[in-house]
Amino acid sequence: MDKAASLVADLLAFIAMDDCTDDQFNQLALRLFAYQYECNAPFRSFCQRRGATLRNVRSWRDVPAVPIDAFKAMELRSEPPSPAERVFMTSGTTGRAARGRHFHPQLDVYDLSMKRYFARRFMQGLERMPMGILFPDEQAMPNSSLAHYLALARSEFGSAGSRYYLNSEGLDMPALCAALEESERSGQPFALLGASFSLVHVMDGLREQGRSFHLPAGSRILDTGGYKGQSRELPLDEFYAELSQLLGVPRSLCINMYGMTELSTQFYDDGNAELPSVKSGPHWIRSRLVEPITGRDVAAGERGILVHCDLANYNAVTTILTEDVGLWAGPQEKDGFLLLGRAEGAAAKGCSLAVEEFVKAAGA
Repeated sequence: MDKAASLVADLLAFIAMDDCTDDQFNQLALRLFAYQYECNAPFRSFCQRRGATLRNVRSWRDVPAVPIDAFKAMELRSEPPSPAERVFMTSGTTGRAARGRHFHPQLDVYDLSMKRYFARRFMQGLERMPMGILFPDEQAMPNSSLAHYLALARSEFGSAGSRYYLNSEGLDMPALCAALEESERSGQPFALLGASFSLVHVMDGLREQGRSFHLPAGSRILDTGGYKGQSRELPLDEFYAELSQLLGVPRSLCINMYGMTELSTQFYDDGNAELPSVKSGPHWIRSRLVEPITGRDVAAGERGILVHCDLANYNAVTTILTEDVGLWAGPQEKDGFLLLGRAEGAAAKGCSLAVEEFVKAAGA
Protein backbone atom coordinates (compact mmCIF):
# COMPACT_ATOMS: atom_id res chain seq x y z
CA MET A 1 0.00 0.00 0.00
CA ASP A 2 1.50 3.37 -1.00
CA LYS A 3 1.72 6.34 1.35
CA ALA A 4 -1.41 8.10 0.04
CA ALA A 5 -3.52 4.93 0.16
CA SER A 6 -2.41 4.22 3.72
CA LEU A 7 -3.28 7.77 4.76
CA VAL A 8 -6.70 7.57 3.17
CA ALA A 9 -7.45 4.24 4.86
CA ASP A 10 -6.48 5.61 8.27
CA LEU A 11 -8.37 8.85 7.67
CA LEU A 12 -11.54 6.97 6.77
CA ALA A 13 -11.21 4.95 9.97
CA PHE A 14 -10.63 8.16 11.95
CA ILE A 15 -13.75 9.83 10.52
CA ALA A 16 -15.77 6.69 11.26
CA MET A 17 -14.90 6.98 14.97
CA ASP A 18 -17.45 8.54 17.31
CA ASP A 19 -14.91 11.02 18.71
CA CYS A 20 -11.20 11.44 19.30
CA THR A 21 -8.78 12.68 21.91
CA ASP A 22 -6.64 15.76 21.45
CA ASP A 23 -3.62 13.51 21.02
CA GLN A 24 -5.30 11.40 18.33
CA PHE A 25 -6.23 14.52 16.37
CA ASN A 26 -2.76 15.94 16.75
CA GLN A 27 -0.97 12.77 15.66
CA LEU A 28 -2.99 12.49 12.45
CA ALA A 29 -2.63 16.23 11.77
CA LEU A 30 1.16 15.94 12.06
CA ARG A 31 1.20 12.91 9.80
CA LEU A 32 -0.78 14.80 7.18
CA PHE A 33 1.50 17.80 7.57
CA ALA A 34 4.55 15.64 6.89
CA TYR A 35 2.89 14.14 3.83
CA GLN A 36 1.84 17.52 2.40
CA TYR A 37 5.22 19.07 3.25
CA GLU A 38 6.91 16.34 1.22
CA CYS A 39 4.50 16.14 -1.73
CA ASN A 40 2.99 19.62 -2.10
CA ALA A 41 5.79 21.88 -3.38
CA PRO A 42 4.06 25.31 -3.05
CA PHE A 43 3.03 24.45 0.49
CA ARG A 44 6.54 23.31 1.39
CA SER A 45 8.01 26.59 0.08
CA PHE A 46 5.48 28.56 2.14
CA CYS A 47 6.31 26.57 5.27
CA GLN A 48 10.03 27.12 4.76
CA ARG A 49 9.48 30.87 4.40
CA ARG A 50 7.55 30.78 7.67
CA GLY A 51 10.29 28.76 9.35
CA ALA A 52 8.00 25.77 9.79
CA THR A 53 9.73 22.41 9.39
CA LEU A 54 9.07 18.78 10.20
CA ARG A 55 11.15 19.25 13.34
CA ASN A 56 9.52 22.30 14.86
CA VAL A 57 5.85 21.77 13.90
CA ARG A 58 4.74 19.83 16.96
CA SER A 59 1.01 20.51 17.01
CA TRP A 60 -1.79 21.11 14.53
CA ARG A 61 -1.73 24.71 15.77
CA ASP A 62 1.81 25.11 14.43
CA VAL A 63 0.88 24.18 10.83
CA PRO A 64 1.07 27.37 8.72
CA ALA A 65 -2.37 28.40 7.48
CA VAL A 66 -2.59 28.80 3.71
CA PRO A 67 -4.75 31.82 2.73
CA ILE A 68 -7.88 30.73 0.94
CA ASP A 69 -7.17 32.77 -2.20
CA ALA A 70 -4.02 30.69 -2.79
CA PHE A 71 -6.41 28.10 -4.25
CA LYS A 72 -6.97 30.62 -7.07
CA ALA A 73 -3.31 31.34 -7.63
CA MET A 74 -1.91 27.82 -8.10
CA GLU A 75 -2.55 24.11 -7.88
CA LEU A 76 -2.37 22.87 -4.31
CA ARG A 77 -2.12 19.10 -4.47
CA SER A 78 -0.10 16.24 -3.00
CA GLU A 79 -1.04 13.61 -5.57
CA PRO A 80 -0.38 14.07 -9.30
CA PRO A 81 -3.32 14.75 -11.65
CA SER A 82 -5.34 11.75 -12.78
CA PRO A 83 -8.28 11.24 -15.16
CA ALA A 84 -10.44 10.07 -12.27
CA GLU A 85 -9.97 13.10 -10.02
CA ARG A 86 -12.80 15.51 -9.27
CA VAL A 87 -12.13 19.22 -9.29
CA PHE A 88 -14.38 21.48 -7.26
CA MET A 89 -14.20 25.14 -8.20
CA THR A 90 -15.31 28.26 -6.40
CA SER A 91 -18.04 30.38 -7.91
CA GLY A 92 -17.16 33.79 -9.32
CA THR A 93 -15.61 35.29 -12.39
CA THR A 94 -15.27 32.88 -15.27
CA GLY A 95 -11.73 32.12 -16.30
CA ARG A 96 -9.53 29.53 -14.71
CA ALA A 97 -7.18 31.86 -12.86
CA ALA A 98 -10.02 33.68 -11.12
CA ARG A 99 -11.58 30.59 -9.53
CA GLY A 100 -10.22 28.55 -6.68
CA ARG A 101 -9.71 24.86 -7.45
CA HIS A 102 -9.73 21.96 -5.02
CA PHE A 103 -8.46 18.66 -6.41
CA HIS A 104 -9.87 15.38 -5.09
CA PRO A 105 -8.08 12.24 -6.36
CA GLN A 106 -11.09 10.34 -5.05
CA LEU A 107 -14.18 11.33 -3.09
CA ASP A 108 -14.21 8.60 -0.45
CA VAL A 109 -12.98 10.90 2.31
CA TYR A 110 -15.11 13.89 1.27
CA ASP A 111 -18.21 11.71 1.03
CA LEU A 112 -17.74 10.01 4.39
CA SER A 113 -17.06 13.37 6.02
CA MET A 114 -20.29 14.76 4.61
CA LYS A 115 -22.45 11.74 5.44
CA ARG A 116 -21.23 11.22 9.00
CA TYR A 117 -21.87 14.77 10.14
CA PHE A 118 -24.96 15.48 8.03
CA ALA A 119 -26.62 12.46 9.63
CA ARG A 120 -25.92 13.82 13.08
CA ARG A 121 -26.61 17.52 12.63
CA PHE A 122 -29.37 17.65 10.01
CA MET A 123 -31.08 14.26 10.04
CA GLN A 124 -30.88 14.03 13.86
CA GLY A 125 -31.69 10.33 14.09
CA LEU A 126 -33.89 9.97 11.00
CA GLU A 127 -32.62 7.58 8.34
CA ARG A 128 -34.48 9.04 5.36
CA MET A 129 -37.12 11.65 4.60
CA PRO A 130 -38.64 13.31 1.51
CA MET A 131 -36.31 16.03 0.23
CA GLY A 132 -36.59 18.91 -2.16
CA ILE A 133 -33.32 20.22 -3.57
CA LEU A 134 -33.10 23.87 -4.58
CA PHE A 135 -29.87 23.83 -6.54
CA PRO A 136 -28.71 22.50 -9.93
CA ASP A 137 -27.63 18.85 -10.08
CA GLU A 138 -24.12 17.55 -10.72
CA GLN A 139 -24.70 17.18 -14.44
CA ALA A 140 -25.42 20.90 -14.69
CA MET A 141 -22.61 21.89 -12.29
CA PRO A 142 -19.94 19.14 -12.24
CA ASN A 143 -17.36 21.42 -10.57
CA SER A 144 -19.60 22.55 -7.72
CA SER A 145 -18.89 21.10 -4.29
CA LEU A 146 -22.38 22.18 -3.20
CA ALA A 147 -23.98 20.32 -6.10
CA HIS A 148 -22.13 17.18 -5.01
CA TYR A 149 -23.00 17.74 -1.35
CA LEU A 150 -26.71 18.06 -2.13
CA ALA A 151 -26.63 15.07 -4.48
CA LEU A 152 -25.20 13.03 -1.59
CA ALA A 153 -27.89 14.32 0.76
CA ARG A 154 -30.59 13.23 -1.67
CA SER A 155 -29.12 9.82 -2.53
CA GLU A 156 -28.08 8.85 1.01
CA PHE A 157 -30.85 10.41 3.10
CA GLY A 158 -33.74 11.25 0.77
CA SER A 159 -36.71 8.90 0.58
CA ALA A 160 -38.43 7.84 -2.65
CA GLY A 161 -39.70 10.81 -4.61
CA SER A 162 -37.01 13.21 -3.40
CA ARG A 163 -36.11 15.43 -6.31
CA TYR A 164 -34.68 18.67 -7.64
CA TYR A 165 -36.92 21.70 -8.04
CA LEU A 166 -34.37 23.90 -9.77
CA ASN A 167 -33.31 23.22 -13.35
CA SER A 168 -32.06 25.01 -16.47
CA GLU A 169 -35.47 26.64 -16.85
CA GLY A 170 -35.48 27.95 -13.31
CA LEU A 171 -37.46 27.20 -10.18
CA ASP A 172 -40.33 24.72 -10.65
CA MET A 173 -42.78 26.38 -8.25
CA PRO A 174 -45.87 24.36 -9.28
CA ALA A 175 -44.12 21.04 -8.59
CA LEU A 176 -42.64 22.34 -5.33
CA CYS A 177 -46.01 23.60 -4.11
CA ALA A 178 -47.54 20.22 -4.97
CA ALA A 179 -44.89 18.48 -2.85
CA LEU A 180 -45.48 20.88 0.04
CA GLU A 181 -49.23 20.31 -0.22
CA GLU A 182 -48.70 16.54 -0.15
CA SER A 183 -46.53 16.86 2.95
CA GLU A 184 -49.27 18.87 4.69
CA ARG A 185 -51.95 16.37 3.62
CA SER A 186 -50.05 13.22 4.59
CA GLY A 187 -48.39 14.51 7.74
CA GLN A 188 -45.04 13.28 6.42
CA PRO A 189 -42.22 15.70 7.38
CA PHE A 190 -40.44 17.31 4.45
CA ALA A 191 -36.91 18.67 4.09
CA LEU A 192 -36.02 21.57 1.83
CA LEU A 193 -32.32 22.05 1.08
CA GLY A 194 -30.49 24.57 -1.06
CA ALA A 195 -28.59 27.78 -1.46
CA SER A 196 -29.87 30.69 0.59
CA PHE A 197 -30.63 32.68 -2.58
CA SER A 198 -32.80 29.81 -3.90
CA LEU A 199 -34.89 29.93 -0.74
CA VAL A 200 -35.37 33.67 -1.24
CA HIS A 201 -36.79 32.92 -4.70
CA VAL A 202 -39.16 30.37 -3.12
CA MET A 203 -40.30 32.92 -0.54
CA ASP A 204 -40.84 35.53 -3.24
CA GLY A 205 -42.83 33.04 -5.32
CA LEU A 206 -45.06 32.11 -2.39
CA ARG A 207 -45.73 35.75 -1.52
CA GLU A 208 -46.61 36.53 -5.15
CA GLN A 209 -49.17 33.72 -5.04
CA GLY A 210 -50.40 34.66 -1.61
CA ARG A 211 -49.61 31.16 -0.36
CA SER A 212 -48.07 29.69 2.74
CA PHE A 213 -47.75 26.23 4.24
CA HIS A 214 -47.60 24.66 7.66
CA LEU A 215 -45.36 21.66 7.18
CA PRO A 216 -45.69 18.74 9.61
CA ALA A 217 -43.66 18.54 12.81
CA GLY A 218 -40.16 17.32 12.07
CA SER A 219 -39.89 19.17 8.76
CA ARG A 220 -36.66 21.06 8.36
CA ILE A 221 -34.79 23.46 6.10
CA LEU A 222 -31.10 23.70 5.26
CA ASP A 223 -29.64 26.84 3.72
CA THR A 224 -26.08 27.64 2.79
CA GLY A 225 -23.94 29.93 0.70
CA GLY A 226 -25.58 33.31 1.14
CA TYR A 227 -27.02 35.35 -1.73
CA LYS A 228 -24.04 36.01 -4.05
CA GLY A 229 -25.97 38.60 -6.03
CA GLN A 230 -28.53 36.05 -7.22
CA SER A 231 -31.49 37.28 -5.21
CA ARG A 232 -32.46 40.16 -2.99
CA GLU A 233 -30.44 40.20 0.20
CA LEU A 234 -32.19 39.87 3.52
CA PRO A 235 -30.96 40.49 7.06
CA LEU A 236 -30.63 37.10 8.74
CA ASP A 237 -33.43 37.69 11.21
CA GLU A 238 -35.83 38.65 8.42
CA PHE A 239 -34.70 35.70 6.28
CA TYR A 240 -35.41 33.09 8.94
CA ALA A 241 -38.60 34.81 10.11
CA GLU A 242 -39.97 34.70 6.53
CA LEU A 243 -38.92 31.08 6.05
CA SER A 244 -40.63 30.03 9.25
CA GLN A 245 -43.77 32.05 8.50
CA LEU A 246 -44.21 30.86 4.90
CA LEU A 247 -43.35 27.19 5.41
CA GLY A 248 -44.42 26.59 8.97
CA VAL A 249 -41.03 25.26 10.04
CA PRO A 250 -39.78 26.49 13.44
CA ARG A 251 -36.59 28.51 13.31
CA SER A 252 -34.94 25.89 15.50
CA LEU A 253 -35.15 23.58 12.47
CA CYS A 254 -34.00 26.18 9.95
CA ILE A 255 -30.39 25.00 9.92
CA ASN A 256 -27.50 26.78 8.25
CA MET A 257 -24.51 24.90 6.87
CA TYR A 258 -21.21 26.77 6.76
CA GLY A 259 -18.80 25.25 4.28
CA MET A 260 -16.52 26.19 1.44
CA THR A 261 -15.07 24.70 -1.70
CA GLU A 262 -11.60 24.73 -0.18
CA LEU A 263 -12.67 22.46 2.71
CA SER A 264 -13.88 18.86 2.79
CA THR A 265 -15.89 19.21 6.00
CA GLN A 266 -18.92 21.30 6.92
CA PHE A 267 -20.03 23.16 10.04
CA TYR A 268 -23.66 23.43 11.20
CA ASP A 269 -25.71 25.28 13.76
CA ASP A 270 -28.63 24.02 15.86
CA GLY A 271 -31.13 26.21 14.07
CA ASN A 272 -31.57 29.96 13.98
CA ALA A 273 -34.04 30.78 16.72
CA GLU A 274 -31.30 33.02 18.12
CA LEU A 275 -28.79 35.02 16.09
CA PRO A 276 -25.95 34.84 15.48
CA SER A 277 -26.15 31.07 15.68
CA VAL A 278 -23.31 28.94 17.02
CA LYS A 279 -21.43 26.91 14.40
CA SER A 280 -19.52 23.75 15.24
CA GLY A 281 -17.91 20.87 13.43
CA PRO A 282 -17.03 17.19 13.91
CA HIS A 283 -13.97 15.73 15.59
CA TRP A 284 -11.88 15.74 12.40
CA ILE A 285 -11.84 19.54 12.04
CA ARG A 286 -10.61 22.17 14.48
CA SER A 287 -10.50 25.94 14.30
CA ARG A 288 -8.50 28.90 15.55
CA LEU A 289 -9.11 32.65 15.63
CA VAL A 290 -6.06 34.58 14.50
CA GLU A 291 -4.67 37.96 13.56
CA PRO A 292 -4.21 37.47 9.79
CA ILE A 293 -0.77 39.01 9.27
CA THR A 294 1.05 37.33 12.15
CA GLY A 295 -1.06 34.18 12.32
CA ARG A 296 -1.11 34.42 16.11
CA ASP A 297 -4.20 33.50 18.11
CA VAL A 298 -6.22 36.49 19.26
CA ALA A 299 -6.75 37.10 22.96
CA ALA A 300 -9.70 35.51 24.74
CA GLY A 301 -12.95 37.32 24.00
CA GLU A 302 -11.63 39.03 20.87
CA ARG A 303 -12.74 38.62 17.29
CA GLY A 304 -10.36 37.08 14.82
CA ILE A 305 -10.09 35.56 11.36
CA LEU A 306 -11.07 31.91 11.28
CA VAL A 307 -8.44 29.29 10.53
CA HIS A 308 -9.67 25.74 9.98
CA CYS A 309 -7.58 22.58 10.23
CA ASP A 310 -9.58 20.02 8.26
CA LEU A 311 -8.03 16.55 8.34
CA ALA A 312 -10.32 15.49 5.47
CA ASN A 313 -8.29 17.87 3.25
CA TYR A 314 -5.60 15.27 2.75
CA ASN A 315 -4.63 16.13 -0.85
CA ALA A 316 -4.51 19.95 -0.75
CA VAL A 317 -3.60 21.50 2.60
CA THR A 318 -5.24 20.76 5.92
CA THR A 319 -5.01 24.26 7.32
CA ILE A 320 -6.52 27.33 5.66
CA LEU A 321 -6.84 30.98 6.58
CA THR A 322 -10.35 32.11 5.65
CA GLU A 323 -11.61 35.65 5.16
CA ASP A 324 -14.37 35.13 7.75
CA VAL A 325 -14.52 36.89 11.11
CA GLY A 326 -15.43 34.78 14.10
CA LEU A 327 -15.80 34.91 17.87
CA TRP A 328 -15.70 31.98 20.27
CA ALA A 329 -19.19 31.20 21.55
CA GLY A 330 -18.03 29.96 24.94
CA PRO A 331 -15.00 29.56 27.17
CA GLN A 332 -13.82 26.44 25.32
CA GLU A 333 -13.20 26.09 21.60
CA LYS A 334 -15.39 23.00 21.47
CA ASP A 335 -18.32 25.31 22.34
CA GLY A 336 -18.21 26.50 18.71
CA PHE A 337 -17.94 29.92 17.15
CA LEU A 338 -20.12 32.79 16.00
CA LEU A 339 -19.71 33.66 12.34
CA LEU A 340 -19.71 37.45 12.13
CA GLY A 341 -19.22 38.13 8.41
CA ARG A 342 -16.38 38.86 6.02
CA ALA A 343 -13.17 40.57 6.98
CA GLU A 344 -13.12 44.33 6.44
CA GLY A 345 -10.61 47.12 6.92
CA ALA A 346 -7.32 46.11 8.50
CA ALA A 347 -8.35 42.47 8.76
CA ALA A 348 -9.15 42.31 5.05
CA LYS A 349 -5.82 43.95 4.25
CA GLY A 350 -4.11 41.37 6.43
CA CYS A 351 -5.76 38.55 4.50
CA SER A 352 -4.59 40.10 1.20
CA LEU A 353 -1.03 40.42 2.49
CA ALA A 354 -1.13 36.77 3.54
CA VAL A 355 -2.03 35.81 -0.02
CA GLU A 356 0.80 37.93 -1.42
CA GLU A 357 3.24 36.26 0.98
CA PHE A 358 2.10 32.80 -0.05
CA VAL A 359 2.38 33.52 -3.78
CA LYS A 360 5.84 35.04 -3.31
CA ALA A 361 7.01 32.09 -1.19
CA ALA A 362 5.72 29.57 -3.73
CA GLY A 363 7.46 31.35 -6.57
CA ALA A 364 4.27 31.83 -8.59
